[in-house]
Amino acid sequence: MKTAVDKPHLPAGDELGPGTSPALAALLAGTFVGTMSNNILNVPLNAILTDFDADLGSGIFVVVGFLLTFAASMPLAGWVGDRFGRRRVYCAAMLGTAVCSVGAALAPSLLVLVIWRSLGGIAAAAIVPAVMGLITWLFGPARRARAVGAWAAVNGIGQAIGPSLGGVVSDWWGWRWAFAPLVPIALIGFVATLRHVPRYPGKKMHLDVLGAVAVTVGAALFVLGITLIPQDRVPAVASVALVLAGIVTLVLFGVHSRRTADPFIPIRLVLEPRFLRSALAVFVLMFVLSALLLALPLYLTDSGLSTTQAGLMLFVLPAVMTCVAPVVGRVVDRIGGRVVMRSGLSIMIGSQVALAITLSSGVRNSIAIAAILVVAAVGIGMVQTPAAAGSTRSRAGAVGTGLGLFNLIRFGGSAVGAAWVGIAAHLATEPYALLFSVAAVVALVGLAGSFVGENPLDV
Repeated sequence: MKTAVDKPHLPAGDELGPGTSPALAALLAGTFVGTMSNNILNVPLNAILTDFDADLGSGIFVVVGFLLTFAASMPLAGWVGDRFGRRRVYCAAMLGTAVCSVGAALAPSLLVLVIWRSLGGIAAAAIVPAVMGLITWLFGPARRARAVGAWAAVNGIGQAIGPSLGGVVSDWWGWRWAFAPLVPIALIGFVATLRHVPRYPGKKMHLDVLGAVAVTVGAALFVLGITLIPQDRVPAVASVALVLAGIVTLVLFGVHSRRTADPFIPIRLVLEPRFLRSALAVFVLMFVLSALLLALPLYLTDSGLSTTQAGLMLFVLPAVMTCVAPVVGRVVDRIGGRVVMRSGLSIMIGSQVALAITLSSGVRNSIAIAAILVVAAVGIGMVQTPAAAGSTRSRAGAVGTGLGLFNLIRFGGSAVGAAWVGIAAHLATEPYALLFSVAAVVALVGLAGSFVGENPLDV
């Protein structure tokens, strides 16, 4: 595979790039659909289990199937975008998302629903690296962080709306209608992309089949093992074996990639400090966010709040992230991402310590908890945009498989964070001090890692 980072020619200034607001909006439609597809069935899951007369051990694959194919397919999806053209692959992914949403809504059995959801994960996986790659291509350095800030804001909106919309629609019309909003948004994004986004030509590339299979299978085994750790019906030894098998496969992939002349993912580019710092930061971000989104509703409902009240309280987190993202994008464009990202990681550490102390003390004051959530959301928002912008500015970020790997690490952090909630619940009767103390340590590791291999010229 060619690892040169040359890009197709566009007739515009290098600093600004030719990207337009309609083009960005077309790409953000895919971001929104992909984020909502990921979490729209989290709340209606019990209704699905009731409808199909299934237990949680079987029904959990409605969620796990999507997450598994979504995360594991990203590096390969990045390669496909480079090979056949990112706009073409993005449009195909939007149509695929619409088809899979209709198929899932009409599924006659749980098995068919899991199959459609797993296929939908593959379609959504193609959206993420294509969107990031097209934003990098269309928006020059002077506007890129601002465009990435808009991308981060839409991610926050999708995280906020997806679970709530899925629950409301399921209560009113049934869980099958939860897929209805995804179809028109995907089709609108498809049409807008054809109209406003220039063609991104593909190029002939060699596929390192062994490397592609190894990273995809390794990632799938790792994510599956991590996801199944909290499941009571799955023996702990089986989950650990899957995780270890995934790690071993990924290590073998790394060894193979260093020895082959034309690797699936160019390791020498991935080892660039800027990419590594960004990847570590986004892993930390998603670990903390996923743990928060899972653990806090449990605490709030156990404290006597209704599901609706807990949902409204939790809405503070993505709502603030959405508001912060555009501002962070402008600041990053002006002063660079390092200071912003490190400040955000420091704020995240403080917020996780505050949650550990507050929740372990049994505090029920909604205003106090909401205030901590606001602080946490500001920190997360200050990390998300510079981490994504840093990845696109790295040499690995100019390669589709590099962007795919970045997003694999991103959603791997989400899986590990979710698994940690279940593990902490098994380790302690009152798990919140342990849970959020570890989250603070993870954020601290991310902060320390942001200084590794620092180049004063990097922003």
